[in-house]
Amino acid sequence: MLAEGKQQWDENYPNVVHVVADMARDVAFVLETRGEVVAYGAVVFDGEPAYDRLEGEWLSDQEYVVVHRIAVSQHAQGNGVGARFMKAVEFYAAEKGIGSFRVDTNFDNFAMLRLIGKCGFEYCGEVVYERGSRKAFEKLI
Repeated sequence: MLAEGKQQWDENYPNVVHVVADMARDVAFVLETRGEVVAYGAVVFDGEPAYDRLEGEWLSDQEYVVVHRIAVSQHAQGNGVGARFMKAVEFYAAEKGIGSFRVDTNFDNFAMLRLIGKCGFEYCGEVVYERGSRKAFEKLI
């Protein structure tokens, strides 16, 4: 995203420290194709504190899964990999009895905004992080 001039990520975020922390929390997930990692994301079931201060309204107030730091390898982009990753998260959450899937992204992350729309999420408002506000979405599973 930095190479594309996007404002959500920069040279300091995300980095290996974030991925290692995700691994330590058991929230680091990958999607593989023919033995090669083609997508990564932090799949979190214990909430996101910023979501408690949504400027808008969530579709539900039930427990939810959230994906942070989703990334698709450059050579796999445009092949539905992001949608497959999101569908796998949705299936995993449903197996755990979770009925809501939330995600947020920057206003200029057009690839993620397309993915969110393709996957059936609904816009719910804005969440504010230290690094700026993000568009927030929810999908009932």
